[in-house]
Amino acid sequence: MNAISKYTKFIPYLYFISIVAYWFTIINKSEGISAYPILLFGIPFLWQLIKPNRELNFSLGIIFVCLSSYLVVAYIFNLLDIMNWSESSKRLLFYGGGLVAGNFIMSLWIIRNSIKKVF
Repeated sequence: MNAISKYTKFIPYLYFISIVAYWFTIINKSEGISAYPILLFGIPFLWQLIKPNRELNFSLGIIFVCLSSYLVVAYIFNLLDIMNWSESSKRLLFYGGGLVAGNFIMSLWIIRNSIKKVF
């Protein structure tokens, strides 16, 4: 059990790295070499895994909580404006809502890690 709690602090960073990798893969299929700058978004999270820094950790947490809060509000407004949903739009809203909720929870987890002085 101690080993599990030791490695749970890395879950948010691995989550964001996997999102960047997925985003890169999707864009790379259609755009080609112009998708490589997307990989730059994963560098701060990879750095936190290699050499943790408390200031970077707190900065990442605050930035992504702000962005995720904006996405939550935008997602709620989008839900309120759509009247006739097709099957494909329902599926897109479901997966998009999961991603928005996941980003918000992982951002809060990063802030919790920096406040708890895990590193």
